[in-house]
Amino acid sequence: MQLGSLSRVNLRDVWTHEATDFTPWLASPDNLAVMSASVGLDLELVSQEEFIGPYRADIICKDRLSGQTVLVENQLEKTDHLHLGQILTYAAGIEAKTVIWVASRFTDEHRAAIDWLNEITNEEHEFFGLEIELWRIGDSVPAPKFNVISSPNEWSRSVKEAASSNKIHGPRQALYFRYWQAFHQYQKEQNPPIKAPKPFPQHWLSFSAGRTGFSFETIVSWEGRISVRLYVVCNSPSPKAIFRYFHTRKDEIEAAVGHALEWADLPEKKGIGIGMIRHDCDIEDETRWPEYIQWQAQSLKKLDGIFRPMIRSLPSNAL
Repeated sequence: MQLGSLSRVNLRDVWTHEATDFTPWLASPDNLAVMSASVGLDLELVSQEEFIGPYRADIICKDRLSGQTVLVENQLEKTDHLHLGQILTYAAGIEAKTVIWVASRFTDEHRAAIDWLNEITNEEHEFFGLEIELWRIGDSVPAPKFNVISSPNEWSRSVKEAASSNKIHGPRQALYFRYWQAFHQYQKEQNPPIKAPKPFPQHWLSFSAGRTGFSFETIVSWEGRISVRLYVVCNSPSPKAIFRYFHTRKDEIEAAVGHALEWADLPEKKGIGIGMIRHDCDIEDETRWPEYIQWQAQSLKKLDGIFRPMIRSLPSNAL
């Protein structure tokens, strides 16, 4: 079979102007999703070229899972001191917890600056450096590629934060923390479409479901079961309307899953849960963790594939 050859495309051949060409392209939903996937976030556009005092931030987003503000600063050239200063100024002005700096090339000095910011800040703050490239095969349309140049060291940071801030209280939380570390590593190696968040010493982890108020949760119980569920907490008009909407499609949903689900109205939490449960699990038996983690990861992928399209297309009268 004859194969094509890759050729690199100059960014300026596609985007002439940074503010009027590159920024709107990056802020579009499809392209924002590609960039989000490269850093393991689920970003939703809030604004472009927003004034912060006399200055204007390129792109401001919200991470759907955490609800935190994310600043995206982009440039078509290699990194420079001006943009580094802008990033810090804008992040302070909007109290951004996450900063993504996109450029055609990172100098060693600016990559070191991003690494240093990740080292000196706590787990609430994340700094990413991304290089963007354009490639084509033969005469094809150019395709973007994001390369992560600098990012938080989630593994070492989560361990350090949990230990130094006394977040782990006793053997039970320590076990939860080790379990989610193993789960995080499994997801990282499998590279699924839904990324695992950083581990915490608690009995659940939350994953973005693509819309504010909706999340997937993986849960481990000391009482001998593990589970994966869609969790919904909404304020308008109430989660009950969402529950009724999904319940009308119960047969369709369970046919796609392959078996019955647990449907739970959670009035004490002002939310609903729809999920899969596996009983007879001994979370203290660490030799069985690979079995449990594989089941939860596969169940999470299945629920994500079924519910995410439904969540995106929810009728307005169900919200």
